[in-house]
Amino acid sequence: MHITRITRETAAQARGVVIVIDVIRAFSVAGYAFAGGAHGLWLVRKTEEAQALRTRDPEALLAGEVDGRLIPGFDLNNSPTLVKNASVQGRRLIQRTGAGTQGAVAVANADSILLCALTNASATARYARQLALAGQGLISQLPTGESSDFTFGSEDTLCADYLEALLQERPETETQTLLATGIDRLDREGRFDLWKHDDPDFPRQDISNVLAVNRFNFAMVGTRQEWQGITYVDVRRVDLT
Repeated sequence: MHITRITRETAAQARGVVIVIDVIRAFSVAGYAFAGGAHGLWLVRKTEEAQALRTRDPEALLAGEVDGRLIPGFDLNNSPTLVKNASVQGRRLIQRTGAGTQGAVAVANADSILLCALTNASATARYARQLALAGQGLISQLPTGESSDFTFGSEDTLCADYLEALLQERPETETQTLLATGIDRLDREGRFDLWKHDDPDFPRQDISNVLAVNRFNFAMVGTRQEWQGITYVDVRRVDLT
C-alpha cells in the first residue's frame, strides 16, 4: 500500500483511492448531516451550481459559505452545530464551500473518493485500506485547507498525519499523542480564536463538534457526476461494522 499527499492543483492526476480532508468545517458538516438522517450530499464549486442543482431536488437544503459567511439564499451555513440542530432527516444537502467541496470536485480520475474529517477518521482509514488492498494499493490524501498561516500546518494536515498513522496501523498511544499534540499546537497558534466570540456564523460549539474524533463509524463515499454542464460529487454514507 502506497500513501501520498496531493494538492488541489494535482488532484486531477490522482488515481486509486483519494481521501479529501476538510476538518473546519465542510466534511465535519457532512458527517453531522448524515448522522442526522440526510440521505445524500451533492458537492459543487459554485453558488450558482448549487442553486441550479436544487431544481433537480426542490426539497434539498443548500449549505455552505463564502469567506466563512452564510451565502444569501442558502438554508445553512458551513457549521456542524447548525446542521446538527437542523431538520435534515430524509433530505439531501447541496454543499458549496471554499476548500472542501473545491477539492472533492477537483478529483477527476480516482477510482474512489472518500470525504474525511476527524469525526470519521478511523472509519475512513479502515474503508480506504479495504479499497486499496482490493485495488491498486494507492491512497492519496488531499488536505484542502490552507496551511501558510500556521507554523506546523493546518487541522487538515493534522488529520492527514493521523490518517496516515491509522493506515499504517501504528500503536494507539502514538496516534493519540499525535492528535493531542497537534490540537494543542493549533489552539496555541490561534486557529480556534474565531469561534471564541459571539458570531452566528461561527458558533462556539463548532470546535468541540469538529474535534469529536471518531464520533461516526461511517465512511462518506463520493462519485463524480455531470448534469447540464455542472460537475459535482454525489456522496453517500457507508456504515462500517
